[in-house]
Formats: sequence, C-alpha cells, structure tokens
Amino acid sequence: MTAPLYAPDWLRGITVKEPWGTCIARGGKRVENRPKPWAPGWRLLHCGAEKSMDRAALRDPLVAHTIRGHQLQFSAVLAVMRITGSHDSRTEAGESCSEWAQRDGFHVDLDDVHVLPLPVPCPGALGPWRVPRPVFEQVLLQLPHLNTLFPETSS
Repeated sequence: MTAPLYAPDWLRGITVKEPWGTCIARGGKRVENRPKPWAPGWRLLHCGAEKSMDRAALRDPLVAHTIRGHQLQFSAVLAVMRITGSHDSRTEAGESCSEWAQRDGFHVDLDDVHVLPLPVPCPGALGPWRVPRPVFEQVLLQLPHLNTLFPETSS
C-alpha cells in the first residue's frame, strides 16, 4: 500500500461551519472568531458536513443578508485565503475590530480570499489538516494565478 500524497507542508486546510464559510468566501467576513489564535499563512477554506451547520447563525440579520442568493456548501473546499494574524478580543479597547467580531475569544484576521468557481469535495477535519494532493491540484486548476503566489508549487 502506498502512502497518501499531500499538498506542500506549508499549506493546511481549515474547516468552518456553514453559513460562516459562505460569509468568508462570498460576503467579506474577514474575522473568524476562535477560542485560540491561529498561525499566519495560506489556508484552504473548507466547510464542514451539513449536520454541523450553525443553524442559529441563520437568524442573524448580517449573516442572512450576506448569504442571500448563495448556495451553502458542505464537505467541500470553497476558497484559498491567507491568515495574517490573530488578536485577543479582550484586549480591544472601545470599538470592535469588525462587525463580524465576537467578544471573549480570539479574532483571526483573514485576507486575500480567492473563491473557487466550483467547490472541491473533501472530508476535512478538526484543527488545521493536511490537504490531500488531488484536492490541492484541483484548487490550482481552478485558480491558476495562485501559481505566482505559491512559487513552491510550480516544479
């Protein structure tokens, strides 16, 4: 039996629940609320299984407005994005850093979101996970301009 092939080790996938994944990919949500900070770097944005959907979030007017007209995706990679840093929300004085930010946790700053034309089916996992090579190759086929951002991939 051969070992599975993975994308370059510097790239990980992260799984978020819907509708939050669509808000990031399609709606300009550039802060992800988490209990711990995340390391900076490029990530594949993955939406978890339908059974894990955050149904309560659908009642939030900001979320409802943002996802209107978009189909929610499950168990699929939606985009490539870059984490630029994290900060503790409890140290913010006065106004919050974003309308998406929640109190009592860490705000993970997201940037350079590149949405895939077609979601790539993939199971995902908890925490940052290694990306299977076939998934990574499908992402690069759909977003060929990433080869200039990821010079390590063009060999």
